[in-house]
Amino acid sequence: MKPRQPYSSDLNDREWAVLEPLIPAAKVGGRPRKYPMREIVNALFYLVRTGCSWRLLPQDFPPYRVVFHYFSQWRKDGTWQQIHQHLHGEVRLQAGHAQEPSAAIIDSQSVKTTEKGA
Repeated sequence: MKPRQPYSSDLNDREWAVLEPLIPAAKVGGRPRKYPMREIVNALFYLVRTGCSWRLLPQDFPPYRVVFHYFSQWRKDGTWQQIHQHLHGEVRLQAGHAQEPSAAIIDSQSVKTTEKGA
């Protein structure tokens, strides 16, 4: 793939260094990946940032079907959840908190009881 002009939604090197270890490795024995994972993630961020449809993904990204395949696969296997949890923990650490919350508050508006009275 030839180099392309960067989009404002592209990951910079520091951001990619944080995300890269969280992206699943290629399956052993499978065919080699045709597109760099950084370009797949950049395409997904472009979609989120612009709100365009899958089919309107610019031609200089990998084909939309490939991008959608990874998006769908990562949703099914929990990769997106793991990325979210990791980044959330990092933000908490930077804010001076423990990586995991130590308390939660539940009030009557958060937890609904039975529709019928006791």
